[in-house]
Amino acid sequence: MRIYTDNLSDFLGKEVMVEGWVNSRRDHGGLIFIDLRDSRGIVQLVVTPETEAAFKLAETVRDEFVLRVVGKMRRRDPELVNPNIPTGEIELVVSELTLLNRSEPLPVNTHDDGLQSSEEMRLKYRYLDLRRPSMQKRLKRRSEFYRFIRNYMYDRGFTEITTPILANSSPEGARDFLVPSRLHPGKFYALPQAPQQFKQLLMVGGVEKYFQIAPCFRDEDPRADRLYGDFYQLDFEMAFVDDGEIVRKEIQPLYEKLVKEFAGKKLVCKSEVAKKYIPEGETVPRLPFEVAMENYGVDKPDLRYGMELIELTDVFEKTDFKVFKQPCVKALCVKGAAALTRREIDEFTEQARKLGAGGLAYILYTAEGEKSPILKFMSAEEIAAVRKKTGAKEGDAVFFGADERAKVNKVLGQLRIAFADHLGMKDNKEVALTWVVDFPFYEWDEKNKKLDFGHNPFSMPKGGMEALEKAESTEEKLAIVADQYDMVMNGYEVASGAVRNYNPEIMYKVFNILGYNNEYVEARFGGMLSAFKFGAPPHAGAAPGLDRIFMVLEDEENIRDIVAFPKNGNGVDLMMNSPSEVDQVQLDEAHLAIIPEE
Repeated sequence: MRIYTDNLSDFLGKEVMVEGWVNSRRDHGGLIFIDLRDSRGIVQLVVTPETEAAFKLAETVRDEFVLRVVGKMRRRDPELVNPNIPTGEIELVVSELTLLNRSEPLPVNTHDDGLQSSEEMRLKYRYLDLRRPSMQKRLKRRSEFYRFIRNYMYDRGFTEITTPILANSSPEGARDFLVPSRLHPGKFYALPQAPQQFKQLLMVGGVEKYFQIAPCFRDEDPRADRLYGDFYQLDFEMAFVDDGEIVRKEIQPLYEKLVKEFAGKKLVCKSEVAKKYIPEGETVPRLPFEVAMENYGVDKPDLRYGMELIELTDVFEKTDFKVFKQPCVKALCVKGAAALTRREIDEFTEQARKLGAGGLAYILYTAEGEKSPILKFMSAEEIAAVRKKTGAKEGDAVFFGADERAKVNKVLGQLRIAFADHLGMKDNKEVALTWVVDFPFYEWDEKNKKLDFGHNPFSMPKGGMEALEKAESTEEKLAIVADQYDMVMNGYEVASGAVRNYNPEIMYKVFNILGYNNEYVEARFGGMLSAFKFGAPPHAGAAPGLDRIFMVLEDEENIRDIVAFPKNGNGVDLMMNSPSEVDQVQLDEAHLAIIPEE
């Protein structure tokens, strides 16, 4: 019977069979030692000249050869124990050795120690990269992660249902992957960006609590926290729910269990502003969108540290300093930043310029007093007020933003993240969760000088039809908020959800406000509207992104390292050579023609 390296100590003194790859081989003349690796660990093999056939074969094996071994388990001599591996106290004395397959010299490293191969090479030879113990561990952890989630959903009474992969094009916001139809020339399926319409139709169909671990497809540019092409989310929906707080209370314990029980991390909230928005009896803030933007400059704040944006517009209301004669002046008080070098400050200043700022004014609070090129332009009252409002102490630094409010929030919000990275404020043993709620239903499109949807047009506006009918001016329409919510984990948006707009009349109205008539709505979303006319219950849900959550829980910064077969930063599968050209016959069958680029 084959056994694995993680339970070898149960077979001391017994004859066993193990199989695996040669991790390393050491020839000591009279003895040959081979470290054999399987998916669970490493065991040392001892091959002696007495087993002539096995010894002769052992002289020829090289790294990554595949072997089958029969032998007897024994304890190592005390002076030969290896404390660095779980099997370091035992070894297998070989009686039979079988070569199952050879290996050519490897193009990438299959060990975790030593020089790491480049990402491009690792992705090209991903099947070899997966042999690394850390990757084996991660694949198993991901399986445990899915089981943990499924068990939670089953315990909560959800029914797992799969939905179609070949679907229709949908207005999710990203580009669709289109699939031409051979049977219907000129028409296309689309790979689903999310099962949004199907899960809502399940609610109409009488399924009260649905979930699936759903593959989703979006033609978006890849980045460190976003895979290209396909990703997985926990898609779920609940019928007879007309308040987003019901959904939040249903799913929040899962996040908390994943943080504390699955990942063994500490749940924190270190922002004093955010703490004010933790409901009684809860542990996670419900942070309004406007509060997030004004205090953190982003709608996905990392709350493992404070460092909120501080309002100083009133301090400089009557200033003579031209730089601060702006509609909005804010600041960041960065603890310990007075020790930054001039070069480091210049690098942060350049980052601010790239974000649209004219520069980066600052005051350093040192043992010798305040230091800054701008002090000579400020009054004594302004200098004192800045220190009081920011709470700056010796060793701290205050960095300013002055411009239109949206730009100040954007620049300081990104600098807040950059300072936290530079000064080591992010503890990977901690996880900060927050719900961001009350997103604006509409927003102003500055480029086209018109109103547009702020986020998901199928969310329910808070206040329903009454809120829509009351809003007459542009300002009143911009004040409408959606019953929409995001879950943020350590500065990453890991889920988005909403109470759905299940009322056809409200659906027409939200589009009418933007100038679209009922015929347009019916032409684009006729299937959903038709279903909603047959007694659709109120419903709501969300879709946590599993790849991103797992990345945070596993302390990874590159999302490509937590999936088995990712594409590279350009959206190319180097291993399978896709995307690739196809035969003309296939193009003809799909009624497609390639138009050459000029």
